[in-house]
Amino acid sequence: MKLKITVHGVAYEVEVEVLDAGEGFPTPTYAPRPRAKSSNAAAPSAPPPSSAPRTSGSGEGGVASPIAGTIVEIKCKVGDSVTEGQVLLVIEAMKMKTSIAAPAAGKVKNIPIAVGDSVRENQMLVEFE
Repeated sequence: MKLKITVHGVAYEVEVEVLDAGEGFPTPTYAPRPRAKSSNAAAPSAPPPSSAPRTSGSGEGGVASPIAGTIVEIKCKVGDSVTEGQVLLVIEAMKMKTSIAAPAAGKVKNIPIAVGDSVRENQMLVEFE
């Protein structure tokens, strides 16, 4: 299937392949951010600024990595009580730092990673009680 995509005013024609369920990349376990509904379907909503903390819940009482990268800072420790939206750690990927925030309030049970560790997408970063 061919599609036309415009990026920063430059139009590109791309060819895409529609895969059946289970083909290609695994489905992420974190919940994607809901997009604001717009009355104008032709204008997509703008992506969040890169400086905004990303929240990524695993659905199992913890936070999974939304991207593959390297842990550069851990801002919590086991036993800490955290609030929703509080930055827990920072991951660097492709020379960009991404803050990972708590999806909900809770108490940190385990942090199975350390500064300098390479993590893969969907890997557990922080577990809550």
